[in-house]
Parts: sequence; C-alpha cells; structure tokens
Amino acid sequence: SNNYRNGVRVVGNVFAEAILKTGKPVVVVLMNGRPLTIDWLDAAAPAILETWFLGTTSGDAIADVLFGDYNPSGKLPVTFPRNVGQIPIYHSALPTGRPFKAEDKYTTKYLDVPNEPLYVFGHGLSYTTFAYSDLTLSANRILPSEPLTVTVTVTNTGSRAGEDVVQLYLRDRIGSLSRPLRELKGFEKISLEPGESRQVTFAITIDQLSFHKEDLSFGWELGEFEVHVGGNSRDTLMGLFEAVGSRQ
Repeated sequence: SNNYRNGVRVVGNVFAEAILKTGKPVVVVLMNGRPLTIDWLDAAAPAILETWFLGTTSGDAIADVLFGDYNPSGKLPVTFPRNVGQIPIYHSALPTGRPFKAEDKYTTKYLDVPNEPLYVFGHGLSYTTFAYSDLTLSANRILPSEPLTVTVTVTNTGSRAGEDVVQLYLRDRIGSLSRPLRELKGFEKISLEPGESRQVTFAITIDQLSFHKEDLSFGWELGEFEVHVGGNSRDTLMGLFEAVGSRQ
C-alpha cells in the first residue's frame, strides 16, 4: 500500500499493531534519517530505540543496548512532532504574539493535539534515571569583563550506572528583535554510579548573549535573561540574570 498515516506506510502500521497485540515483549527499533510522526507507536510500544543509519557494526551496538550490556545515553539532536500539522517545530522557535495558555482559548494552540512535540530536542532515556537540583548562579548580573558561573547538581536516582548529557539553554526575554524561546549554549556528558551526585558548572560569557541585530551588527543588549539547565530542552531548572554595562 502507498497510503500513509502519520508519516508511516499503512502496511507497516498494520504489521506493527499485529505484533503488539500478541502480548509478547516488544522493542521498536527505528532506522531513519529524519524525525518521524509516530504518536500512535509511542502510545502502543513499551520501548523505542532510535538507531538512525549506523555502520557495519550497528547490529552489535543495537544488540548490546537491547540486552542491557550497554546503557544508552544518546540525546535527540532534532525535535519529533506529533503529526505533520505541527511542522515546523523546533526548540529555538520564536515566541508568538499570543503565548500558549491551556485555560485561555484565545492563545496560540492546536484544537486536536497538544502544543508540545512528541519528543523534545535533547530527549533521551536510559536504563537509569537522573534528577537535577540546586541550580545556582554566581551573580545576578553579567558584565562584559565578568563571566557568570552556573552550577547544578545531577544525581543518578536509579539502580544502574549511567551517563547523562547536561544541557544549558539561554533565553533573552526582551530584545530589539524577537529572540528564540531557548537556545542551546552548552552541554557536558557525565557518568554517575547509582546514588552518586555531581556538580556540573557552566561559564556564561557576554559573547553567548550576542546575536545579529536589525542593522546586521553582532552584539549583545541590556536586559534580563533566563538560564535553563536540564536533561533536555523542556525539563529544566531556571534561573535569571541581567546583562548590564555598556550596550554592544
């Protein structure tokens, strides 16, 4: 069949649904080169492994993950939509004139699906879990000559050793041009034993606040900024700081 539903050929859906109905333990292995719309599969399958298009030893790598010999730690470098009607969808989108509010119908939202994507940018699970706490900033303002230090505590709350990619995002709340809701500005991969905690530190410089302005000059502006740190672009801890000094 050449008919498609949610971006997947119908014949593939029927086959997958039949396997899932057997009651046997099932892991869906995706081999694709771009985001997919798999909302129905996400709801039905107990586990999904994204493998992209790997090389000649991909079979060994996939088997190691499926049998638990390796604890996966990959994070999505793209956003997976729930359906094609959400496209384009990405973490660094610009804010709308009517920000989403669930209780207010006169805001930017869909009537038939949630506003959020199926899998956000930076999403990725493993055989253990991680908790983020104690986000602290070295100061509540940043100067051209004084970088700002952001520290967060990451704890392995599961029963297996694992790795997580700690991600740093920034948002310029008000700019001369509309600025993205979040921009990835740094990341660090750490390894933790069960129950182990570690502090992760990022340095924010004034250059990281800069962008190409209306006159095409590259620089930063005075104002308030949000800093977000977490395991993906959505589930983060937030802090605030202000850029002060001479405008560049």
